[in-house]
Amino acid sequence: MHKRTLGRTGLQVSALGFGCMGLSFGYGPGVDRAAGITMIRQAFERGVTFFDTAEAYGALNEEMVGEALAPVRDQVVIATKFGFRDGNANLGMDSRPERIRVVVEQSLRRLRTDRIDLLYQHRVDPAVPMEDVAGTVKALIAEGKVLHFGLSEAGAASIRRAHAVQPVAALQSEYSLWWREPEQQTLPLLAELGIGFVPFSPLGKGFLTGTIDASTPFAPDDFRNVVPRFAAAARQANQALVDALKQVAAERSATPAQIALAWLLAQRPDIVPIPGTTKLHRLDENLGAAALELSAGDLARIHAALDAITVTGDRYPPALAARAGR
Repeated sequence: MHKRTLGRTGLQVSALGFGCMGLSFGYGPGVDRAAGITMIRQAFERGVTFFDTAEAYGALNEEMVGEALAPVRDQVVIATKFGFRDGNANLGMDSRPERIRVVVEQSLRRLRTDRIDLLYQHRVDPAVPMEDVAGTVKALIAEGKVLHFGLSEAGAASIRRAHAVQPVAALQSEYSLWWREPEQQTLPLLAELGIGFVPFSPLGKGFLTGTIDASTPFAPDDFRNVVPRFAAAARQANQALVDALKQVAAERSATPAQIALAWLLAQRPDIVPIPGTTKLHRLDENLGAAALELSAGDLARIHAALDAITVTGDRYPPALAARAGR
């Protein structure tokens, strides 16, 4: 797989990364440790060199990443995150400098490594000045424990404040064909500052694959149960977007998921989506998008379809929406 460089920092990664969250968190029961390790190794063998985890996904998630990639550690880029109290997203934010250092030491042990390639603040903590957060990461970089600094779901003011203290290599936020809000302010700001962009949920939490409809059930502990955009009525209304994707996919002998990922890759040369999966055939499908180059005509048809469709439903319930864009 060809490589991309995130912003101006020189951090080079595969054009598509692998989001590890769903292996153990967020979308139901996940997979067991052995299966998670196997999936990560299969991704690496297919050319993926960029792997994304977080303290908040649970110790098991980082441990799977660490065990899977230990034999090839110098050939991969590992990203993890800090920022929630006791690593629990339900308890609110905690980016105090002393907490950041505790999380980094724990992550280093779980990941079986002596450095974290890309360390994100998972969500902006309004109780801790961004200068203190960026300054702590800057010190960790000076100590060699962290190589690059990232932010997740941060707003423009926070990005500027952080970048002024320690250059930000990448912003991770949601971006896809059914969540294009970053185009308004975020992408122009990142281009100005030379910051790469790592879209999570590039397949709309599975909806853009065309395998979910209004009647699809979710496990009781699946995060999508509380997402307004995944209410049955919203899924029914948003089916028009998937239908448009399917039409373009059929013309290109591709799948809707591949078109959705290829569209993201076409937006900017330093955009690196991180789709995740627990299924090998889906991994192969997703990675096939890296070789799919959309023509100007393809992109025009997609944009015409988007302009004719109003996506229904918020992407987060109110309490979670309040944490994004700070």
